[in-house]
Amino acid sequence: MNAELSGCEKEDLADGLSENPMPEAKQEIDGLGIVKPQTVELFPEGFVFESGVQFGPVHVTYETYGTLNESKDNAILVCHALSGGAHAAGWHEGHRKPGWWDTMIGPGKSFDTDKYYVVSSSCIGSCYGSSGPASIDPNTGNPYGLQFPMVTIRDMVNVQKALVESLGIESLLSIAGGSMGGMQVLEWTVSYPDSVRSAIPIATTWRHSAQQIAFNEVARQAVMADPAWNHGDYHGTEGPRHGLAVGRMVGHITYLSDKGMENKFGRKLQSREKFGYDLSTDFEVESYLQYQGSSFVDRFDANSFLYVTKALDYFNLGERFENLADAFRHTKCPFLVIAFSSDWLYPPYQNKSIAEFVRRAGGDATFCEISSDYGHDAFLLEYEQQAPMISAFLERTAKRG
Repeated sequence: MNAELSGCEKEDLADGLSENPMPEAKQEIDGLGIVKPQTVELFPEGFVFESGVQFGPVHVTYETYGTLNESKDNAILVCHALSGGAHAAGWHEGHRKPGWWDTMIGPGKSFDTDKYYVVSSSCIGSCYGSSGPASIDPNTGNPYGLQFPMVTIRDMVNVQKALVESLGIESLLSIAGGSMGGMQVLEWTVSYPDSVRSAIPIATTWRHSAQQIAFNEVARQAVMADPAWNHGDYHGTEGPRHGLAVGRMVGHITYLSDKGMENKFGRKLQSREKFGYDLSTDFEVESYLQYQGSSFVDRFDANSFLYVTKALDYFNLGERFENLADAFRHTKCPFLVIAFSSDWLYPPYQNKSIAEFVRRAGGDATFCEISSDYGHDAFLLEYEQQAPMISAFLERTAKRG
């Protein structure tokens, strides 16, 4: 099903900021209602990053939905994409928009909080509460900036494991996520095979191709070429707003699809009947991208953008093994791998290869390709198509015990 959403609404959903207006005070907020983030301090003696750098303590911001049962076997971890965070569902007090996967998490939804205890955390290296380059260095009172260690997907997962253990959870019923979140799902199954009972990687890949790295590098260079970036030291200034906006525009193009953009924009002009024959904004698609870039700058840190995109490029699940099948050799859980037909950022063949490698390793993997014109953003927009298969998959996992 292709819901009728504007371009701005689509992007906001992809960043965990759906365009649903905040209900008036007299109205009841449905679903999970008001939720509150929590922050925990981990690794008081220091966390050793994959790069070998030791840093600590590490702070992690997270949210939970539902109730952990007495046997503590109904916990699900959901992992966010590049610009998401811990706020996956429900509403924050005074905010106009619910969490980034509110369509999927809540009472009676796919991740049914009447049955499951859902955990979502902001990954380290990002800028939504967990430790990252935007965090304040207590020794200087300023953001760490480039003094913060470089981060990998494996680092994110190792910190998530410590968070889950701090909540008293030894084994996760499932772990799910799309895009960068899907990479974390894959890393969990390889690094902690005894702690994951099922896995749902969506619209993702086990390693970036040269093209995927190339797009990220153009985006990073746009940020670093802005004089206001100042080698990562822009504390007390507006920072590289122009460069970050352009970097986001580049990335955002890869989240859409050719057909989707043609259907939405075509060559329609922006508030005019003919070309201006100058360098002003002529086309609606130009205005749309400019809006996405400028709105992103208001809510995301430039150094965090550099760190997280680099983490995506570093990710290669098979590099520690002779081949990717060997990576999954000790993985014990079933997989539900979901892809979308028009996703050219993480195309279906990359997702399908994950399922194929799991099977070569003797594992259980189901692959499903959903038809959609939404491109990569479909993993958040096509919730009605995903919902029944995810619900059934989780129920089977729970019954297996």
